[in-house]
Amino acid sequence: MLRFGTVIPISSYSSITCSCINNHPHHPTSLSTSVSEASLKATMNRLAGVARLMIVSDLDHTMVDHHDLDNLALLRFNALWESNYRNNSLLVFSTGRSPTLYKELRKEKPLLVPDITIMSVGTEITYGNSMIPDDGWIEILNQKWNRNVVSEETKKISELTLQSETEQRPHKVSFYIQKDKAEDIMKVLSTRLEERGLDVKIIYSGGMDLDILPQGAGKGQALAYLLKKFKAEGNLPHSTLVCGDSGNDAELFSIPDVHGVMVSNAQEELLQWHVANAKDNPKIIHATERCAAGIIQAIGYFNLGPSKSPRDVTDLSDSKMEKFDPAYEVVKFYLFYERWRRAEVENSELYFANLKAVCVCLISF
Repeated sequence: MLRFGTVIPISSYSSITCSCINNHPHHPTSLSTSVSEASLKATMNRLAGVARLMIVSDLDHTMVDHHDLDNLALLRFNALWESNYRNNSLLVFSTGRSPTLYKELRKEKPLLVPDITIMSVGTEITYGNSMIPDDGWIEILNQKWNRNVVSEETKKISELTLQSETEQRPHKVSFYIQKDKAEDIMKVLSTRLEERGLDVKIIYSGGMDLDILPQGAGKGQALAYLLKKFKAEGNLPHSTLVCGDSGNDAELFSIPDVHGVMVSNAQEELLQWHVANAKDNPKIIHATERCAAGIIQAIGYFNLGPSKSPRDVTDLSDSKMEKFDPAYEVVKFYLFYERWRRAEVENSELYFANLKAVCVCLISF
C-alpha cells in the first residue's frame, strides 16, 4: 500500500466556518456605522451569544513553536479549537510582528484565521480575515505622539540599531540593542522624550528588541480597549485566557480578571516580571508544556472548557451519537482522511461504517 507523508493542515477547514461570518443574517450593513465598528459587531454577531472563551495569544514561541518543524503542537491546538470553540468563542492573535511579517508567518505556518489580530506590539488592531483596522484605536494612539521627534532623539544614540523598514510603523519605532546596555539606554530615552513633550512607552523584549510606542499603546492596553468595547455592547466574554513568552507580553497578564499562561519556554524577562508583580496571582501559571501545548494545558488547568484535542484521540471510530456535534465530526473526518492517506488506519471498514452514520446525522441536522 502506498504511504503518503503529506499532512493536511487543519487550518484548511477554518475557511469553512470563517466564511459564514460575512453571510451571517446579523452582519451589520448600516452605512452610518464605521467600517471598523461594523467589523467588530460582525465578529461578535457570528456567535449565538456571549463568547464562552476568548484566547489572546502571542505568536512566536507561544502559539508557534519554531523548533517544532512538523507543527504538531499547533495542529493539536487547531483541532481542539475548530472542534470545540470555533462556534462559541473568540481567537485573538497578539503579536509584535508588523502586518508584513505577520502575513509571512501565515504562509509558513498552519495558523487558524483569528477573529481579531493585534499587531506591532499592540499598536494595530484589525478584524477578520480582511484585517479591517480599528479607527478608534488609531485616534487614541495619536495623542501625545510625534514619530518625527522619536526619530530625531534616537538617532543621537549610537547603541541603537534600527530594525528593518517593515517593522517601522506609524505608532511604533523599533530597534535592536545589546542586552547589557538596554536598561541604561531606556532610562536615557525616557528622559529625553519626556523633555520633548512626548508621553511614550519603551518596551524591551526577546533579549534584543526595543520598541518605542505611544504611552497608551501595548498589548495590554489593546486588550483592555477591546474588553471595554465588548462590555459596552453587552458581549464581554465569560472567560479570557492570555498567553505569552516574552517581555512584551507582560502587559497582557496585568489585565484584571483574566487567566494567564506563561508557556514553559518563557523568557527570563517575563519570568522576572511575574516574580516581581504577579507571583501570588492564582490565575497566572507557568506551564510545563511548550508553546501551543502549554496553551492547551492551561485550558484544562483553569477548567475553561474541553482540553483534549481530537489529534490526541487514537481511535476515531467512536460511533456514539448521543451528543452529535457537526464541528467535531468535520474535524474528525479530516483527521481520519489524513491518517488514511498515510496508511495508518487499521480496520477501515469500522471507520467507514462510522462515517456513514455521521453522514446520516449531518443530513438530518
